[in-house]
Amino acid sequence: MTTIVNMLVGGPTVLWPDSLKHHAVKGPWIGVDRGTLRLLDHGVTPAVAVGDFDSLRPGELDRVRRHITDIRQSVPEKDETDTELGVTIAINEFAADRLDIYGATGGRLDHELANLFMVLKPRYKKYAPHIRFIDRQNTISFYLPGEYEIAKEPDKKYLAFIPLTAIDHLTLPDEKYTLQQEPIPFPISFASNEFLGDRGTFSFDTGLLCVIQSNDLQPMGAED
Repeated sequence: MTTIVNMLVGGPTVLWPDSLKHHAVKGPWIGVDRGTLRLLDHGVTPAVAVGDFDSLRPGELDRVRRHITDIRQSVPEKDETDTELGVTIAINEFAADRLDIYGATGGRLDHELANLFMVLKPRYKKYAPHIRFIDRQNTISFYLPGEYEIAKEPDKKYLAFIPLTAIDHLTLPDEKYTLQQEPIPFPISFASNEFLGDRGTFSFDTGLLCVIQSNDLQPMGAED
């Protein structure tokens, strides 16, 4: 049985996917910093809360302490980001086969890039294929060298392939825009590709590849 662990970071709630808004996400939760409070507001009690909680007011932090037993509070000055602390817990303590991270995109760009680039760090790179970032418009996955077949998400139109490092022999044989054994010497976004059917395949020999399924739905409202 696949063990799926979910994690909520403190990004804008307007970017939450409908599955999260409608309580359709199953599995245990890890709350990260302000994401912990948002889970409580959403009627979900996370198994673990982690972070420096510098985004919470004293009364909000008191509420977290009243409702959650396992709180891992760190100091603001640290080597790992709050998101990385949550990922470490998911890997080491929950033995997650898949970690779905919500609330990690949007808001501050430096935070978003830190979250996405986390998989380039040696301690997380080998776990990268188990991590997904999910928001209202995007599902972001990561792949190590190999041959893969992926299924099209029904609500997504676009498919992007983004080498995060130099990679060798990138092959997209059955997408709308194809590549054959292409050497990619630097990070670049092969954006706005598309599936031609319900599934697609790709392969590459070295490096780390980010794959994004996305749509054009524009979020409404402002960050709360």
